Amino acid sequence: MSAWSEYKKKIGETRPWHMLDSSTQKASAEEAGRRYDICLSCDRLIKLTKQCKECGCIMVAKTKLQNATCPLNKW
Repeated sequence: MSAWSEYKKKIGETRPWHMLDSSTQKASAEEAGRRYDICLSCDRLIKLTKQCKECGCIMVAKTKLQNATCPLNKW
């Protein structure tokens, strides 16, 4: 599998620009908070940028998208 295919698999179906689309379903505040707490305790999170080393996403945003998934299946 190419590096690009592997990256696309890790990022999942959601994309960063989905945050800008008003029709995209958002997770509840409680669910987003639960997800983000998991990310904060993960060793694959770059603490300075809040970016995941696995998928490259900014997790403070990704955790708010209803259909987003963790590339490590933690949430």
